[in-house]
Amino acid sequence: MEDYWIELENIKKSSENRQEDQEVVVVKEPDEGELEEQWLKEAGLSNLFGESAGDPQESMVFLSTLTRTQAAAVQKRVETVSQTLRKKNKQYQIPDVRDIFAQQRESKETSFRLPKDKTGTTRIGDLAPQDMKKVCHLALIELTALYDVLGIELKQQKAVKIKTKDSGLFCIPLTVLLEQDQRKVPGTRIPLIFQKLISRIEEGGLETEGLLRIPGAAIRIKNLCQELEAKFYEGTFNWESVKQHDAASLLKLFIRELPQPLLSVEYLKAFQAVQNLPTKKQQLQALNLLVILLPDANRDTLKALLEFLQKVIDNKEKNKMTVMNVAMVMAPNLFMCHALGLKSSEQREFVMAAGTANTMHLLIKYQKLLWTIPKFIVNQVRKQNTENHKKDKRAMKKLLKKMAYDREKYEKQDKSTNDADVPQGVIRVQAPHLSKVSMAIQLTEELKASDVLARFLSQESGIAQTLKKGEVFLYEIGGNIGERCLDDDTYMKDLYQLNPNAEWVIKSKPL
Repeated sequence: MEDYWIELENIKKSSENRQEDQEVVVVKEPDEGELEEQWLKEAGLSNLFGESAGDPQESMVFLSTLTRTQAAAVQKRVETVSQTLRKKNKQYQIPDVRDIFAQQRESKETSFRLPKDKTGTTRIGDLAPQDMKKVCHLALIELTALYDVLGIELKQQKAVKIKTKDSGLFCIPLTVLLEQDQRKVPGTRIPLIFQKLISRIEEGGLETEGLLRIPGAAIRIKNLCQELEAKFYEGTFNWESVKQHDAASLLKLFIRELPQPLLSVEYLKAFQAVQNLPTKKQQLQALNLLVILLPDANRDTLKALLEFLQKVIDNKEKNKMTVMNVAMVMAPNLFMCHALGLKSSEQREFVMAAGTANTMHLLIKYQKLLWTIPKFIVNQVRKQNTENHKKDKRAMKKLLKKMAYDREKYEKQDKSTNDADVPQGVIRVQAPHLSKVSMAIQLTEELKASDVLARFLSQESGIAQTLKKGEVFLYEIGGNIGERCLDDDTYMKDLYQLNPNAEWVIKSKPL
């Protein structure tokens, strides 16, 4: 634990040198009803309460796809909000919790039971925004259900409006910083200063002993901050003057001085609570769900940080920085929310030191796993989409009947939309940006997404083939999914059986 306490002491010294520039934020603690109402909103169930409350049938499709533990987590929050609203005598429509869940209890739980690896791994960023929104709703419910089952309190910290600078590099909200950076470099997803600090450390060689552990001189770091604020965007800052340990100190300072923590105000306590989960499997499950729930800017920046930390660890034989050493040094920078002025006793700090260092260890070691979307959640999204399509189809038929339209013509057209000119056991893959724009492909037990891509790329000229390899991907579009970028190891026949109404398109990933 020595590295942890040394890092904490370095942080305190650094804070003393920059104290005059910082503003402590007092976080307002909302009451339980407000917390649970906010939770329901973030879980996609806001239409059950408040002025916008309407027919709860709108949420029935969503609720019908939940597992029993997920449903129990929702039910608990619905009951709390109902009681709170009644106490406050709010004139809102307050549905009876039994009405909301009655229909769900009547229907049997169904789930897809395909081999785990056959339909491919879904990574964060592979799904269309509308499906990713559903994933986030389900992830919040699943995380809460997990904590409920284990008897661990999970209360989100309510985000508050705080006074922050609207330009600069340090003490700037991530979203503001990225908007600023995107005017310089369109499409940037990770702050430019963050990228530059990492590249500067890497330029010095990752074999330097004590990298990340040995701090730069506090006065020099303060002066470098001021100089960077003045010259970074002008391109006149002299990076050659920045020593490697100074760059590492600046990187940690950048993370600490974010007005709201990199792990987010809403979920910082949930990240801290991971240490209280009894098994490693449950800890990884919780971290996976929390990573999904992070805002895009926070998640992308955290990913860049963890990838860099892994590079440092890969050189542990020379730099003496093992995964546990790096975790000990980085944990206080990510998990101690200094900007929010949260006080803690020495005893609590000691418990948190061991726990958060272990959580940091898991974040680094299992980062590839943590940036995937659990298969059962993707299947729940598919089920929601299927139910919504059925609901829309019923509504359309009803509308057509009212209009005295030829329903048979509509049904026939709808049925044949995806079957035209394609024999059974064959899929037609479109590739509008390649030389071969379309190809009928016979499905076999062993055919993978990578095989389909290879067939199309083999039609390209030598240079074009090299350029496009790794830039274009096979997508599953429509049917029971909005859009999904396929993993190379996806077995196409198994996926086709799961989503027979999908279209298959080769294209590049959007920025």
